[in-house]
Amino acid sequence: MSDPEPTRILPSSVGVSGSTVESTRSSLRTVGATAASILAPALTLEGDAGNKYAPVSTRPEHMPVLFTIRPSAYGAAVRMPLNVCICLDRSGSMEGQPLEYAKTACDHVVDLLEPSDTLAIVTFSEQADIVMPARRVVNKEVIKDYVHRIMVGNTTNIYDGLTASAQQINSAKTSSTLNRILLLTDGEPTAGTKDFSTIIRFVSEQKDRGTTVTALGFGPDYNEELVAGIARRSGGNYYYIARPELLPEMFRRELNGMLRTVARNVALTVNVPKNVNVIEVYGKEHRQVNTRTFEAVMPDAESGADITSLWDIELSPHRSGIYRIARASLSYDESVSGRRTTVSFDVPVEFTSDISLIANGANRKVADELEISRAARDLDRTLMNTRTQSMDTQTVLDDMYKTQTLLLQQGKTMAAEQIHEAMTGIRKGDSLEKTLTGTIYQLELGRNSRSHE
Repeated sequence: MSDPEPTRILPSSVGVSGSTVESTRSSLRTVGATAASILAPALTLEGDAGNKYAPVSTRPEHMPVLFTIRPSAYGAAVRMPLNVCICLDRSGSMEGQPLEYAKTACDHVVDLLEPSDTLAIVTFSEQADIVMPARRVVNKEVIKDYVHRIMVGNTTNIYDGLTASAQQINSAKTSSTLNRILLLTDGEPTAGTKDFSTIIRFVSEQKDRGTTVTALGFGPDYNEELVAGIARRSGGNYYYIARPELLPEMFRRELNGMLRTVARNVALTVNVPKNVNVIEVYGKEHRQVNTRTFEAVMPDAESGADITSLWDIELSPHRSGIYRIARASLSYDESVSGRRTTVSFDVPVEFTSDISLIANGANRKVADELEISRAARDLDRTLMNTRTQSMDTQTVLDDMYKTQTLLLQQGKTMAAEQIHEAMTGIRKGDSLEKTLTGTIYQLELGRNSRSHE
């Protein structure tokens, strides 16, 4: 006869002490630490339930579970060779200062790259043009000369620009390269394939093939839902650039992040046992692999910055005892060897009828992350309100200030500073919708500088 509750991981009776759960957790972490010392993985994985305990009840209970991806110290000393394609909008609206600052931004990219890196340059207007095919960054002045010959065109064919960029990336891709398309656009798609879902599906396919797209939206006229959707579905970054003079700094910021990358093609897979269901993955694109397995799209991992992913898991009624409610597997490509590596972590919870244990068993770290996810959702509602009704700017700033205060209270100073920058931009006249979109995306990305926590 099969076990009717296969989630059980430790025999126990009613009233198992909290120290027993901690012993189980410590044992799991010790195994992970031993493996780390032998294999020195670039990333480690931790999982924390919102509470050490769950009630024995007759109805389903929700349990937040926080997974933390933590880059190891050794990864900071090495970096992967970069395989980059700049995908540059040269439509008529880019004429003048925007295009000139974009060229300066490209120069900064070239200056930061090394001969071991590969760069391609693609532009798009009514069609896509390969300004420079993928090549090693050896003669930087020649590459800059290619950049400074770019002239403006007419319409905006984002889809063809992306497909041409992907072809260049694929032509230079190796098992050890970090593959990234840097898309800069200032307008809606007006030529070629303009369908939102087709463009998003294409970048999702590139993610599956090991290429992410960082999307930079410039000026007041681009479609922030499309541009942020491109970044979100491919696991890349998203930036709103309000003024031409900010273009070089945003390109520099993106390249510096790439240079700190210690693992790519990061995938978090969560398997839940019988009587456990995944209800939601906060702020992350995800897919259901099968009945009990779910996979979330994660960004590349950078040294010194943890990545968090918060899941809402539903627990069906259980008997008293300690049970595994989730087994998470983290797969990624090592920065040095390019080897595909997988680490795992089990998340246990004790089911009990002792109300006092439940009352005292809450995990503060998970509760803080849940607050941030709810704050991001509140900002998303604010964003929707700005699109459907007239919103007072001060009301939006008040909502953002609340989020900033929450982040500061939790010691997440880097994220709080990003909110502060966004608020400053709004006060200077930056687009409310585009600024909010970027703020929400950064919160949902879940990348937290360890030095600030």
